[in-house]
Amino acid sequence: MITAPSPLDTAALDLGYSFCPNDTFIFYALQAGRVPAPLPVREVLEDVQTLNDWAVAGRLPITKISYRAYFEVMDRYVALRSGGALGRGVGPLVVAREKLGDLNGRRVASPGALTTAELLLRLAYPDVRLTRLRYDEVMPAVARGEVDAGLIIHESRFTYPQHGLVKLLDLGAWWERETGLPLPLGAILVRRDLPLEVQCGLNAAVRASLEYAHAHPQEPMAYIRQHALEMSDEVMRAHIDLYVNDFSLDVGAEGERAVRELHRRAVAVGAAPSCNLPLFVAEG
Repeated sequence: MITAPSPLDTAALDLGYSFCPNDTFIFYALQAGRVPAPLPVREVLEDVQTLNDWAVAGRLPITKISYRAYFEVMDRYVALRSGGALGRGVGPLVVAREKLGDLNGRRVASPGALTTAELLLRLAYPDVRLTRLRYDEVMPAVARGEVDAGLIIHESRFTYPQHGLVKLLDLGAWWERETGLPLPLGAILVRRDLPLEVQCGLNAAVRASLEYAHAHPQEPMAYIRQHALEMSDEVMRAHIDLYVNDFSLDVGAEGERAVRELHRRAVAVGAAPSCNLPLFVAEG
């Protein structure tokens, strides 16, 4: 196990999150100092798979992560109740150049081994053949015929028709049919070795940051656009509207049940270790 330095060794906490509009919307006010926090934070923007890998190494004291990756680091991290991505109609999609039948045995491009998307695909199709690429390289690989299909996340669910691709499967809809629960996608984690009052203070700060963005919706837009590459304003807004919801303010009892069910299924297929520690920071 890699031993990381104490998260309180520096005057500010490094806060990792993705370039995606839902994350930059949520964290704009916190990184800009618009809301109070128990300690100052420094933004560290990376793609989700990189953040997943860094969490396994214990690199950041507070970070966005896929729920699938969280299951690998629950001994060192605990999830905040605010700032995450759960919901209905928000799942990853499987796309291809043409309609296909059973995906078992097919080559499917995945955005990463520790993504919730890949876990869902493995649960639905245990014998799929995976090729792992960065999430923004998946659709081009499918369009070039390098793989049979691709597992897409983030803004790709809005743009895949522009690549001449068709939807084969909505894994979020599959999950909802299977469980009746919202789909857990991503969480915000803090190191368990942070003092409890700091953990709770960071949870409150993330919630306040999201509430500030809702109250001042135009103020974060330049920051969001700065990190959204060539995404149109319409796609940016659709992305935020889809992934930022009531579960982002607080995971709630239903969200907790969904996370526990995803973890239970991951353990059942040998994709994640079991854990008896609390999954979320204490309320209050």
